[in-house]
Amino acid sequence: MKSSIQFLFLAATVLIYPACEQPGAHYDILINHAMIYDGTGAPGYAGSIGISADTIAAVGDLKNATGTETIDAGGMAVSPGFVNMLSWATESLIEDPRGMSDLLQGVTLEVMGEGWSMGPLSEPMKEQMLKEQGDIKFDVTWNTLGGYLQYLEDRGISPNVASFVGATTLRIHEIGFEDRPPTAEELERMKHMVEEAMEEGALGVGSSLIYAPAFYAKTDELIELCKASSPYGGRYITHMRSEGNKFVEAVDEVLQIAKEANVGAEIYHLKAGGRNNWPKMDVVIAKIDSARKAGIDVAANMYNYVAGATGLDAAMPPWVQEGGYEAWAKRLQDPAIRKKVIAEMKTDAQEWENLYYATGDPNKVLLAGFKNDSLKKYTGKSVAEMATIRHTSPEEVICDLVVQDGSRVGTVYFLMSEENIKKQLQLPYITFGSDAEAPATEGVFLKSSTHPRAYGNFARLLGKYVRDEQVIPLEDAIHKLTFMATERLKIAKRGKLAPGYFADVVVFDPATIADHATFEEPHQYSTGVIDVWVNGKQVVANGEHTGETPGRFVKGPGYRK
Repeated sequence: MKSSIQFLFLAATVLIYPACEQPGAHYDILINHAMIYDGTGAPGYAGSIGISADTIAAVGDLKNATGTETIDAGGMAVSPGFVNMLSWATESLIEDPRGMSDLLQGVTLEVMGEGWSMGPLSEPMKEQMLKEQGDIKFDVTWNTLGGYLQYLEDRGISPNVASFVGATTLRIHEIGFEDRPPTAEELERMKHMVEEAMEEGALGVGSSLIYAPAFYAKTDELIELCKASSPYGGRYITHMRSEGNKFVEAVDEVLQIAKEANVGAEIYHLKAGGRNNWPKMDVVIAKIDSARKAGIDVAANMYNYVAGATGLDAAMPPWVQEGGYEAWAKRLQDPAIRKKVIAEMKTDAQEWENLYYATGDPNKVLLAGFKNDSLKKYTGKSVAEMATIRHTSPEEVICDLVVQDGSRVGTVYFLMSEENIKKQLQLPYITFGSDAEAPATEGVFLKSSTHPRAYGNFARLLGKYVRDEQVIPLEDAIHKLTFMATERLKIAKRGKLAPGYFADVVVFDPATIADHATFEEPHQYSTGVIDVWVNGKQVVANGEHTGETPGRFVKGPGYRK
């Protein structure tokens, strides 16, 4: 006898899909023998999926249906395509429109805009972008954020793309790299650019507040920018002002912005950085829970690793970086200024985020990405190893490399606790983002190292944490990867296997899906994803890319045609 809960679930399934199939129904694509996880968090059930053009036409018992193309899923899990809530595929998709590292994990939507977005751009900003390009070279032919996203769609990409407009980008557009508040006129222009971006299809405003010049923005500036996005349904998503010593206070700022600007808020890559700060995670979780109960729409996303990746700028105080890279590098060549910077690098700073100090050990700071070809031989070395090679201190090495490389130098910092990762995975409001590009194991991407999360974040969730360690159930993980994310972003008709939704579909093997990328050898694809469709076109078949590029610019709730 079925339990009452099982009976209610079956009944609900019938009510949701009352007319899934007409006798003799025919579809462009028919996926049979699927274990369907529809994205809602409901347990998997056996059935079929019919796709017509770019849309899911039917889900359920389709035993009398036919398809122009019929796929036998062989009992594998079939789910909506996964959402990368924090993607840095902004440049990698220009170089390689397939987005291979993410696509082979089932990602069908890349969400960009962590503080910096690819528009709006002034002519000086475009010139600076060209000057600062690393391994990937490209022409900047667009001016607005919507123009960039449409550029990707027009040239052809495999995944869908969406973006927040970056508060850092707006600040550079109007203020440059100065440490000062905007004038009233500058702020009005920044707000107007937010409105324009929202009407183009942006999802809201994104910030990254530990980095210069974003660090210089005060809370009231961010509130005003978010107020401009609020009438359009925009969300505020943020790399908070601190994930370390001021972790709790940074969450307070997020809640204040959400409340005063009347927007939903999202914390990028929720984590407590530095051993001394690990216990603060419980305090932050309690604070978020309390705010949610009080009616504040606040949530978070994360990546599933104990190390983060950014640049050596996160090892130095923001004051030395005022004015942009050239001013920063020039200051570091002044012995008196360098002495002061190094002294601050060695302190447990309270007013800025010192990731170098937070690791507790220069052996836990790995060099991952150089612009200068002569320095690429040091890729994968720790700062401690570099200090030995150069017979100097770790702090001097950091300063020297920034000057010599002509960049902030891509860097991996080991900061987090595995216990907190597992605790966060179980939170009811957590979604997932790689905080990385979407590279391939070939070509220009092999010139630099990367964080393994670029190749393994989503497979690691489903393999290590769902199957092997059973931290959360499969249907819960899929819900967080799909419909929970699209609902939060207010993206219509994506993230669920239901009639009328766009056909972003993944077939994967829960028994074998796994990440293989490591910090020593990050350029390794995950395995276990068998087939992927984006907007009804198959982009992965039997684990191989098909050559299709049907990805679209996915617009936010404020889009105005």
